[in-house]
This record gives sequence, structure tokens and C-alpha cells, in this order.
Amino acid sequence: MGEGNLSFRRLTSIRHRKKRTAAKDEAESSLISSSPPPTPITPAAVVGKGKKKAIGARLWMRFDRTGAMEVVECDKSTIIKRASVPARDLRILGPVFSHSSNILAREKAIVVNLEVIKLIVTAEEVLLLDPLRPEVLPFVERLKQQFPQSTDASENVVQSSVLDHEAGEGLQCELPFEFQVLEIALETVCSFLDTSVDALETEAWPVLDELTKNVSTENLEYVRSLKSNLTRLLARVQKVRDEIEHLLDDNEDMADLYLTRKWIQQNQQSEAELGETASNLLSRVTSNRSSSMVTSSTKDDDVEDLEMLLEAYFMQLEGMRNRILTVREYIDDTEDYVNIQLDNQRNEMIQLQLTLTIASFAITANTLLVSLFGMNIPCPLYKMDDVFGYFLSSVIAVCLVIFMLTLGYAWWKKLLGS
Repeated sequence: MGEGNLSFRRLTSIRHRKKRTAAKDEAESSLISSSPPPTPITPAAVVGKGKKKAIGARLWMRFDRTGAMEVVECDKSTIIKRASVPARDLRILGPVFSHSSNILAREKAIVVNLEVIKLIVTAEEVLLLDPLRPEVLPFVERLKQQFPQSTDASENVVQSSVLDHEAGEGLQCELPFEFQVLEIALETVCSFLDTSVDALETEAWPVLDELTKNVSTENLEYVRSLKSNLTRLLARVQKVRDEIEHLLDDNEDMADLYLTRKWIQQNQQSEAELGETASNLLSRVTSNRSSSMVTSSTKDDDVEDLEMLLEAYFMQLEGMRNRILTVREYIDDTEDYVNIQLDNQRNEMIQLQLTLTIASFAITANTLLVSLFGMNIPCPLYKMDDVFGYFLSSVIAVCLVIFMLTLGYAWWKKLLGS
């Protein structure tokens, strides 16, 4: 019921924003379609026959909004100049911070480090690190599906305008390029984490059930390994969740992620500074004012779109976290049950040991009595006939009486079970 209301509100807000932002969409489409495609990356060194790999060069994939892609090896300086990001941001994408999760907004780019997805997003293209890794290939396939390659720019504009006028298509056609890439990255990471959580649950339940039936060293080792995997997986999910929560708590950070708006404003300013005719300049300034008014009026809506996007994946990550915590609670309950079983067995062993100690005490008293008669002390009993049987019976009776009295005292003090 909550998901249906959320979808209805999203579609309603989309329809209202379509009417308010018609001028802005037309301006964005004209600017994006008229702007030339991004130039290919010129790598610092190309790996081939007779050429050595540049020091610090890593494999990158460039993917732009038209679907064009290329895979090259570039060093840090090339990426810094291409994406206009500081050098310290590339350290976040390095192996030192491989287990961290960050979504950083810069002036012209977004630096994303989520699990295995490490990329830099601009308003025109995506720079993906290590695109040939098996874990990253699903993300590359989703990019190809979302942005199919096409050589006809006018065909892309017509298709985008047709999609914009479909009211029931949802939020995907309304999102800017960088938000669509961010959504694909979050979807890939959440799918990867969800698969890991499913595998953890599939492995956990049989092992824990077996431990409750048979407390052995092998089963305890399985549970220890399972608990270690659970702790690592919980930390990974928690990092991604906390990063999204940090963005949701700060509207300014979410507004800084809107690269397309800043890119359009820069293009409008650069065109206004060109030496054009007075009439064109006047019409351009008028268009700038109207578009800036539309941009300022729709800024909250754009943040709302991003907020709705992040909230969807935040709830998904929250569900994964709750599932992991459920498994951990079940592990803790199983450990408590096993400890109770072990304590019960330990108590039974202590009771058995106490019973044997009481029996040993009774036998020791008998041994003391027999030892006294084995010292060849003069005694009238030695001269009596058939006295051995009566004496032996008396000693056994004394032993039993001592054992029963001591055992009864232990029961009276509740040292033994009933």
C-alpha cells in the first residue's frame, strides 16, 4: 500500500513538473543536441608491441551520453585534466580505499566509489575504472542498455522528446545523465550486496540448525567462519547505507550533484560572451533569464527527484541490513542455546563427580576399618569361628550407611538434582 501511494505521488509530481519545466526541457534538449560529443581520451601511453606501460597508468573506460565508448590506459594526470577533479579524489578510487564507500560532488564531476564500482561522472560522460573486472561487467552492460549507441543526433533528440511526453514512463526519462548513471551504479551495487546476503542466509540456516543438534568442533568452526563473513558483509552494507543517508541529510550536497544544470548554465554564459549581433545577444539574454528562472524554480524539484531516487535504494539497503541483523540475532540465540546445553552437561558432570566422591569416601572409611584389623593387633574376634562372614557383612553395611547418609545430606543441601 505504501509503495503504491509512493508511485502515485511520483507520477503526479512528474506530470506537474512536465507542465512547469517545458521551457527548460526544450532548452536543455537544444543545448545537449547542439553540443559536440566529448572528444576521445588521449592516453599517456598505449600498451602495444615495443612500448612499455606508463608508470601509474590504469585501465579506464569512457562512456558518453550518446553510447560511444572506448577502453584506454591512462595515468592520473590525464584523468585529472579530463574530469577536472583534484588529485586526492583519485586516491579514493585507489586500492587503499577499496573498502570504503564515497559519493563526492565536485564542480564538474561526481566521484563514486561504491564497492567494486569506481567511476567519475561528468555531465557528458562516464570514466569507469577497471571495466574488465567480472564484478564490473554487469554495470557496463546496464550502461549499454540505458544509453544505446546511435550515430544520428537528431534521432536521439526525437526519441528523447517522445519519451518526455509519455506520462506513464516513470522517473527514469526525467533524470539527468549523471543521475541515471548514479542510479545504475546503485542498482548494480545493491544487486551485488543482495546476492551476498542471499548466499549468507542460505549458508547460515542449515549450519545453525546442525549446531543445535550436534555441538562439535567442526560445526563450531563453521559458525565462527559464518560470523566473520556476516560481520564483513554488514560493514559493507552499512558503509553504502551511511553514505546515502549522509546525502539525504544535506540538500546542498544533493544540489551539487546536479551537473547538467551547472553545465547548461556555463554553456549559456559562454555563448552570451561571444561576439554576436545585438539582437541575438538580446534574445539570448532574455532566454538566459527565463531559463535561469525555470532553473531556480525547479531546483527543489530536482533535489526532490534525487531524494526519491536515493530513498528507494536507502530503503533497499536498510532491508538488507535488517536481514543481516536477523541472521546475527539467530546466531546469538543459537550460541545462547548451545551455552545452556553445555552448562547443563557441565552440571550433570559435576553431579556425577560429587556422587563418585561420596562413594569414594564411604569406601575409604571401609578400607580404614579393614586396615585396622590387618595390623595383627590382639583381638578376641580372631579366636571366634565363622566370624569372617559376619564381619564382612557388617563392614559393607557400614559402608552403605555412610554412603546413603552423605548422599542424603547432598540432596538436602540441593547439591544434586532431584
